[in-house]
Amino acid sequence: MVGLKELNPNSFAWTGPEADFTPDSNDLPWCLVPEKKITVEDVKYILSGHYQGTPFDPYLHHGDTSMAGAFRTIGINRTDYLGCCQVKTDAPSILWLAYASNPFNVMVPFYTDITDTPAYVRDTTEAVSTDSFYWTSRMIAAMGDACDRESAIFIERYQNTVGGRCRRILNEYTPQIQSAADEGKAVQLCMEANDKVAAVTKEEAEKCLGEVLKALSNRMKNAFSRSDA
Repeated sequence: MVGLKELNPNSFAWTGPEADFTPDSNDLPWCLVPEKKITVEDVKYILSGHYQGTPFDPYLHHGDTSMAGAFRTIGINRTDYLGCCQVKTDAPSILWLAYASNPFNVMVPFYTDITDTPAYVRDTTEAVSTDSFYWTSRMIAAMGDACDRESAIFIERYQNTVGGRCRRILNEYTPQIQSAADEGKAVQLCMEANDKVAAVTKEEAEKCLGEVLKALSNRMKNAFSRSDA
């Protein structure tokens, strides 16, 4: 229902007592033609859905919270990976990927015409490490969920900043890749851009992790300060 409402907001009545469909409905439309062209950001928003803006949001902290978390959200804790392939006939193909629970992560772009992948994305082992995009994303999500009210601003800032900086990299490199003299040069440019995306993502992820860790630490049960006495 969340996806249908987001992509076809005017096709049906989605809210209020006269709504055509609710989370309880068993007869949702099987498929619809979207009312507008779908962007990568639309896909990410839908797959991050947790009934935000409704009484069913598990992160609801005000008003009547009796129905908070009543329904399974799209963005759940068990998500490990999100991939979105963007294939164009007139531009290099891009794989957008994200790790961990979608409400707390970022989806970043990597050109696919490459022979190697940045270590930050490639070298993930069973050992938890901030040198891994996967593990850093997992830590941000787990900590952010545990102190969602305090960490929401840091998560949102992280998502917006990474999204903006990565878009600037794509805007810089896509024309160069398109006009590359040969395939070898195009591959080189794709990998150079991917390295920059990985570096930006690592920088912002570590910054966000630090802020979320601080917020969660302030909620520890053994908190004490002189003013408590």
